[in-house]
Amino acid sequence: MAFDFKKEYKEYYMPKNKPEIVNIPKANYIAVRGKGNPNEEGGAYQQAVDVLYAVAYTLKMSYKTDYKIEGFFEYVVPPLEGFWWQNHAAGVDYSNKDSFHWISVIRLPDFVTKADFDWAVKTASKKKKMDCSSAEFFTVEEGLCVQIMHIGPFDDEPATVAVMNAYLAENNYENDLSDRRLHHEIYMSDVRKTAPEKWKTVIRHPIK
Repeated sequence: MAFDFKKEYKEYYMPKNKPEIVNIPKANYIAVRGKGNPNEEGGAYQQAVDVLYAVAYTLKMSYKTDYKIEGFFEYVVPPLEGFWWQNHAAGVDYSNKDSFHWISVIRLPDFVTKADFDWAVKTASKKKKMDCSSAEFFTVEEGLCVQIMHIGPFDDEPATVAVMNAYLAENNYENDLSDRRLHHEIYMSDVRKTAPEKWKTVIRHPIK
C-alpha cells in the first residue's frame, strides 16, 4: 500500500470544520513563486501548478527509472498547497486577486534530497518538454498555527477566517502573519470534478 500523507498525517490535512491549534514541524516542498490572479486562464499560477506536478510525478515514478533515490518508498503525491500574501494588506483581500503574491507548493517525502530534486527538475524538463527551472527546493517550519477545514468556494473564506480569529481571541492567541509567516491553504478537493459548495480547503494561519 502506497504511503498517503493525508492518511498518515490526518492532524495536518484533515482538520475539523472548527478551529484547532497545531504545531507544524519542518517539511520540504517543491515550490514555484509568482504573483497575479490564480484564476487567469493559462496564467502564471496555472503554469506554476503544471511545473509542480511535472516534478512531483517525476520523483514519484523515479523507481521505474535508472535513477535510484536512497530510502525511497512508494507514495501518493500529496495535495496542492499555497502560501498567499498581498503587499500592505493585513489579511487577504479576495476582491483584489490581481495583487496576490503566492508560493505554490507540493510536499516532498523526507527521503528526497536536494540532489534528487535537481535530478527531477532536469528530467521533467526534458521528458515533458517544458521549462521546470522555476521549481525550487523549499523548506518551511510553520510552528504554532491555527487551522480549520473550510467547505465551499474560495471567495467565502473570509467568513471562515473570522471564525478562526474569534477563536484566537477567546483563547488568548493572536495572528502572527508577516512576510515570513504566511496565510496557508491546502486544497483537498479536485476543483475540476467537485461542485464549489463542496470544495474542502485547509486554512492555516501562524499564531503567537
